[in-house]
Amino acid sequence: MPLLPEGYSYGPWHDGPDPLAPPADLRDALDEIGREVMGGSSPRSALEELLRRGTERTAGLDELTRQLWQRRSQIQRRHRLDGTLQEVQQLLEEALEAERRELFPDPDDEARFREAQLDALPPGTAAAVRELSEYDWRSGEARQKYEQIRDLLGREMLDARFQGMKQALQNAGPEDVEQINQMLSDLNALLSAHAQGASDVDERFAEFMRRHGDFFPENPQNVDELIDVLAARSAAAQRMLNSMSEEQRAELAELSQQAFGDPRLAAQLSALDSQLRALRPGEDWTSSERFRGQDPLGLGEGAQAMADLAELDALAEQLGQSYPGARLEDIDLEALERQLGPDAGVDARRLSELERELRKQGLFERAADGTLRLSPKALRRLGETALSDVVNALRGKTGERETESAGAAGEPTGASRPWRFGDMQPWDVPRTVRNAVLRSTAVSGSVRLEVEDVEVVETEHRSRAAVALLVDTSWSMIQEGRWLPMKRTALALHQLISTRFRNDALQLITFGRYAMPVELPELVGLEGTWEQGTNAHHALLLAGQHLRRHPDAQPVVLMVTDGEPTAHLEPDGEAEFSYPPEPATIYKTLSEVDRIAKLGATVTVFRLGDDPRLEAFVDTIARRSGGRVVAPDLDGLGAAVVGDYLRSRRR
Repeated sequence: MPLLPEGYSYGPWHDGPDPLAPPADLRDALDEIGREVMGGSSPRSALEELLRRGTERTAGLDELTRQLWQRRSQIQRRHRLDGTLQEVQQLLEEALEAERRELFPDPDDEARFREAQLDALPPGTAAAVRELSEYDWRSGEARQKYEQIRDLLGREMLDARFQGMKQALQNAGPEDVEQINQMLSDLNALLSAHAQGASDVDERFAEFMRRHGDFFPENPQNVDELIDVLAARSAAAQRMLNSMSEEQRAELAELSQQAFGDPRLAAQLSALDSQLRALRPGEDWTSSERFRGQDPLGLGEGAQAMADLAELDALAEQLGQSYPGARLEDIDLEALERQLGPDAGVDARRLSELERELRKQGLFERAADGTLRLSPKALRRLGETALSDVVNALRGKTGERETESAGAAGEPTGASRPWRFGDMQPWDVPRTVRNAVLRSTAVSGSVRLEVEDVEVVETEHRSRAAVALLVDTSWSMIQEGRWLPMKRTALALHQLISTRFRNDALQLITFGRYAMPVELPELVGLEGTWEQGTNAHHALLLAGQHLRRHPDAQPVVLMVTDGEPTAHLEPDGEAEFSYPPEPATIYKTLSEVDRIAKLGATVTVFRLGDDPRLEAFVDTIARRSGGRVVAPDLDGLGAAVVGDYLRSRRR
């Protein structure tokens, strides 16, 4: 098809992913994963949880699995397996009734003798059918009903092993029956040669398919594929027999001798089943299912129901993704659509695309110990989202730009660079327009300004800050639901400093029983542990060291905590815990506040919780350092911390 002037071509869509489906929303997916990781989950388990739960427009693995089990339950609750036996019994009763109607008006002794023969038939259906195999029917209708029994048995037995045979042999004649017997004989000979390792198996297979390929719509390409197809169906037929009662199995075994009125068929099928079982012992030949419905299934339909149940079980295992090396590409989409419909296939494709894109985009990386963790690229995206939420909260309106502070970072250097999220420097208008003209004229005659065209003026920072963010990681932060807001706050502040104030030096410090400086990936992936102690003394000590390493920078100390200090550091490096706090803990903590104040830093404390002892203590910290206390709610924590940092920089 020739291209249209705009460069597009249109044609019919036959198969594959929907070309009009919206792409996977990686940012929303990453936000979901980030929340799980910051809540204490590993990146791998967070990814698995996202895939299990799904997204707003895509059903997850759990929902698809639920639909599978619902479908499985429907098959068992709706059906039963005695359909062929019931149909044979019905045909037999109709044949006997028609024969008696034919005999009743006849006054001769032969008619009475025939009636006596009919009255003396064994009570079992199979035994009666066998007994009537030599009976000379007077009634044409009765003879036709009896032949229908033989025809039905033959078609059902073949349909149980070769899907679609029942319909294909609807009006089978003697020539068709002979052709089937020949096919089965050749098939058994081929499988026997394969089992014995004959050197000409490939040639035999090619000749077999040339003569009998019409019986195999699956179009196997070699003898192993042929065996796989046949063994799966034969195993399903065996599981169907296993699910019947002993009486039903015995009836079917006896009736099988009457199939097409030719006992060779039953013998050939029995030999075929034996060979397939020996060639594919890994198939499920022994299990059974319980059917408790009212809709009777014939042998072919019963075998198909068993095959469907096995396929549903395999799909549930694939969706469970619980085996080593599991990937969503393992899911058999054709089987899923066969069982649940095309929408399920679309959902599975979207989930697979989402998983593939998350890995392809480099949002995960392998740590030195082999564990999966969020990459710097993923952390930047999470930081952008967290900072965007904070900025929106600070401004009160989405999209408003703080123009009065644009360019406040310093004097222009004469250089420019592409605009990045968070930049507030003034635009370099000439270069921005030039970029738009060069890009647009290469595509079309009109000029349109896009985000990627924007460049901003580079400035020299007139001042820099040394920022220490101290975050409480004691157990109470997890217990009270403050763990995730704390991490999102750190993400937002880190993103702001790394994009807007890149000369500032940020140090993240966690404190529980002990304090430690951490990098952002460590804090994001930090798991909560049961540990007593809120060692603000150790955290302030590390903050002071950070400020002293940057004597030319404006010192900023921000502390997020939900408890009064209950631990301090001894000279030997051991943490001393006590609740209620010992006087030594209070003294050492406040002494460290005084040392930080001498460096010119004020300490802003973000108090989470309303404990009176905590209130009194953080008020003391604020007074002694010239700082202040902020008591935000959890949703406003990020905005409070970032806002205070910006106010400190302005000062």
